[in-house]
Amino acid sequence: MNKIIQYSFVILLFLSSCKTQQVASGSSDIKKMSAKEVIKKHDKSKADFKTLSSKLKVRYEDPTQTQNVTVSLRIEKDKKIWISASLLIPLAKVLITPERISYYNKIDKTYFEGDFSLVSNWLGTELDFQQVQSLLLGESLFDLNDGKHTAEVYDTSYLVKPKKQLELFERLFLINAKHFKMDSQEISQVQESRILLVNYNEYQDVSKEKLPKKVKVVAVDKKDETKLDIDFRSITLNRDLSFPFKIPGHYSEIKF
Repeated sequence: MNKIIQYSFVILLFLSSCKTQQVASGSSDIKKMSAKEVIKKHDKSKADFKTLSSKLKVRYEDPTQTQNVTVSLRIEKDKKIWISASLLIPLAKVLITPERISYYNKIDKTYFEGDFSLVSNWLGTELDFQQVQSLLLGESLFDLNDGKHTAEVYDTSYLVKPKKQLELFERLFLINAKHFKMDSQEISQVQESRILLVNYNEYQDVSKEKLPKKVKVVAVDKKDETKLDIDFRSITLNRDLSFPFKIPGHYSEIKF
């Protein structure tokens, strides 16, 4: 019963947070569209670039700690995601490719190399490279052309969801009615008491691309909750970038 109450509360929190972030113009100004039309416009809105670099302010919170860090982010689209975190001094580096994740911590001199279970454990839900990249770019975590969906107007967004939810996963998407990037998306595993919510509270225009400015990620795994507040700053596109990453030989391997 506690799980049901917790799940219901999070869903209500999701819907209310989505609603409060909308402009007050209401749904009457939005043209009704089929799910196919909305999905087509969302696909067309996806960012087209070769490389991206940005400074981020990130607040990370889980049941045991809260951290505010500065992050340098570099992306070679569909190939690499490079992250360097610092707090006055360099803390850690991460290199993500479609095949693996590599990570090392300069404070305790440890490192990790392995599959996507690391990110999945951090966020409490299974993710792959394309989904991590999509999350950062304000795009759907899933291919919305896979399967049939319904669409209805919800405030200043289109609420898109599968006509038939998967047995283990339930998914909801709020797509902005102006620029057709994601306003919010939710993945839930009711039987496992897992929920991943991603709210895109603000976007910015960069070289004719619409990219996230402020993102809030909430992951609930049974009784544990992990939060990420991400503020994207000074985004640049299509510059020549390097992705320096080398694990020092004297670091100790850690297992997850």
